[in-house]
Amino acid sequence: MITKIADNIISPLGYDSDANFKVVLSGETMLCKHVDAFGLPEPFCGSLLNREEIISLANAEIAHAENYTFFEKLCILSAKSAITDCNLSPRESNVIFILSTTKGNVDCLENSLEDSRCLLASSANKIARYFGNNNTPVVVSNACISGVCAQIAAVRELLSGRYRYAVVIGCDVLSKFIISGFQSFKALSPECCQPYDKNRVGLNLGEAAGTIILKAGKPSNEHDWQYVSSSIHNDANHISGPSRTGEGSFRVLTDILKDVDTDEIGFINTHGTATAYNDEMESIAIHRAGLDDVCVNGLKGYYGHTLGAAGIIETILSMKAIDNGVVLATKGFESTGTSYKLNISNEVRETSKTTFIKILSGFGGSNAGILYRKGGKA
Repeated sequence: MITKIADNIISPLGYDSDANFKVVLSGETMLCKHVDAFGLPEPFCGSLLNREEIISLANAEIAHAENYTFFEKLCILSAKSAITDCNLSPRESNVIFILSTTKGNVDCLENSLEDSRCLLASSANKIARYFGNNNTPVVVSNACISGVCAQIAAVRELLSGRYRYAVVIGCDVLSKFIISGFQSFKALSPECCQPYDKNRVGLNLGEAAGTIILKAGKPSNEHDWQYVSSSIHNDANHISGPSRTGEGSFRVLTDILKDVDTDEIGFINTHGTATAYNDEMESIAIHRAGLDDVCVNGLKGYYGHTLGAAGIIETILSMKAIDNGVVLATKGFESTGTSYKLNISNEVRETSKTTFIKILSGFGGSNAGILYRKGGKA
């Protein structure tokens, strides 16, 4: 059995999970238009961290902070908070660190094409060694599904018996390289994104770090969050475009539904990027899986797309929502703009259910999903 024993979110909305949940519950967003950011000639709408505050916090919390990049500082701050909350001894040999990121220190390439800090393994090693952990960390970099894949990788490590604890960190920060890349795709919305809405025109980007700590063993109480099942599929449809039939996401949902009754599901937290093809694909996959009546929500309207952090922070917020008996609103949604009408709302709803599914989709036809249950069945 795998249980969640601690978590943390650092984002423009707050520097811990509870603070982030309260802001999202209130309906606030940090998405706004940025002009002249990162030296880009074209403005963009996104969610950016206060770099001065984060650096100041890192200088106070991290020994020899000057040895770490901004990205690495964020990862360490988030992991440190979660580790402290559960009194974990991170240097023990039964602890594995897993890093989810799509770009890491890619901004360092602006100074040198041979900067070794751009290697994701380098960052993962530095983060693990900061905590005195000598195990070889795992890096998961599989486009937008990285955050869910990292949790699945952690589960596999724990079930193998090699480790008892997994510290799963998801993080990405924005840069000229990342934003200009999405601008070249014509994928960005000039205004706040509108997931699943008929007027949606694209996604927003955001920055965040999140940490989930998982433990192998029986839960300490009946209210603990337990991992139930997961699935990864690649439909190999296109380098950047999702399957028009939602094949990969449909297969992920079909696998997960083998381990849960539909009536148990409080909601499906989707990718919900607000691009024309992603939202359409997810509506088709959910319909094909027979889940039209299950509540659906997407959280990109609060943070934007946080890349390698998305699967981590959206899982944590989904847990917080169930803890508080609610389904969080899909900010930006007003009227259905997909072939199949999902059970989605721009208002907070109540729920008494204790199970949710988190799904993500990404470039290269990648799809992943994970099912968590609060207490209940062993």
